[in-house]
Parts: sequence; structure tokens; C-alpha cells
Amino acid sequence: MVAPDRPPAAQLPLDLPHRTALGRDDLIVHAGNETAVGWLRRWPDWPGRVLALVGPPASGKTHLSTVWADEVGARRLDPTALTSDLVPALAAGPVLIESADDIADEEALFHLINLTREEGGSLLLTARAAPARWPLALPDLRSRLGAVPVAALGLPDEAVLTALIAKLLADRQLSVEARLLDWAVSRIGRTPAAARALVAALDRESLAAGGRLGPGLFRRVVTAFAEAESDVTVL
Repeated sequence: MVAPDRPPAAQLPLDLPHRTALGRDDLIVHAGNETAVGWLRRWPDWPGRVLALVGPPASGKTHLSTVWADEVGARRLDPTALTSDLVPALAAGPVLIESADDIADEEALFHLINLTREEGGSLLLTARAAPARWPLALPDLRSRLGAVPVAALGLPDEAVLTALIAKLLADRQLSVEARLLDWAVSRIGRTPAAARALVAALDRESLAAGGRLGPGLFRRVVTAFAEAESDVTVL
């Protein structure tokens, strides 16, 4: 007996991992990050051997710090993992502490800064805001961080945002015509965070459509995304 034909089941979007390109060749240098890139290129000639890389969420801190850490062989450390007993082993070599404004052991960071200067090591701290705005309780640490140079990241212009969306789509093996990218950028918030959120939405919808991202689907997703952004802004 021949089974009756059945309509194909709809493909459900799965939360599959994709490769995020964080290499040097994937870095887009623009007016908002060129000063910070210049500071990183000056390594190890940082005043006091310490640098703070700061900027809003999704402004490129992780990308820049990853490129730097990979090139210099820096040890990466979570802000909650730094303790005083680790300081002697860390001070001699390059170290990256991301989200350093969430540091748990302020005394350990104070000693790490001091010993890094003495040992000739280097320390890169990333954060959302400059060290002067961190909620610190230790006066000595506030004083030390007050002398640390700050490399601030700004947001990109439309041309850079267009290139960023193209890169994020390529990370997911997706692409659209350049004219559609220009059209999308003119309708969404001009921040890296908005670009990433849009690409995540495009990725989900393309998976639901069987992995295809045609012009019609692209326009529908961008329009819905822009309307949702507008509703949030009004509220």
C-alpha cells in the first residue's frame, strides 16, 4: 500500500551556533574606533603599562581586545576570577580583563596594576565606561585607575554599519544585494547593537524559510524590525 503524499513539514529555526569572525582581517576601522586601534597598536608603549578600552555595548570592545590578545599572546581573565594569589604570575605577561568595571577583588586589581608596572608587563581592561565612573570602594584603586589612559570607542556611521551587517550576515553564510543593505541601514537604529539584533532576526527567519534569504523576506524582516524599534522608542 502506498502511503498518501504528505506536505513537507515546516523547517523550524534551531539555535545552531555560527562562527563569529573576530580576527584582525574582520576588523572594520572607522572614525569611532580608529583612536582605540591606534592605542592598541602602540603596545607595549602604554603609560604605566595599562590601558582601559571603553565603549557602549556592542561597540567592538570584544573584537578589538580579542585581536590584541591573540596577537600578543595575552592571558584572558574574567573579572570575578582575579585574586591576590594570581597577581605575581600575571604581572610579567600581557593580560586582558574584560568587563573590568565588574571587578570582584579590588585589592587584587590594585596590586596587579602596581606589579605590572614594576615587572614591565601590560594590562588591558575593557569596560562600558571610563574607570573614573566605576563603582569602586577602594580609594587607592580609584587613584591608580585615574592615571590610566582611556581608549574610547564610538558608534559607526552608515557606511561602516552597512559593512558590519554584511560581515555579520557572512558569518552566518547569508548575503543580500548592497542596495538592500543601504536600504536597511536607513531604517534601523545606527548602532552596532541594532545591526546585530537585525541580523539575528534575519538569521532566524531565513532558517524558518529553509535557509533562504531573498529580497522579499529581507524587506519584511527589516520593516518589522524597524517598526518594533520605533514602538520601543515611543515608549
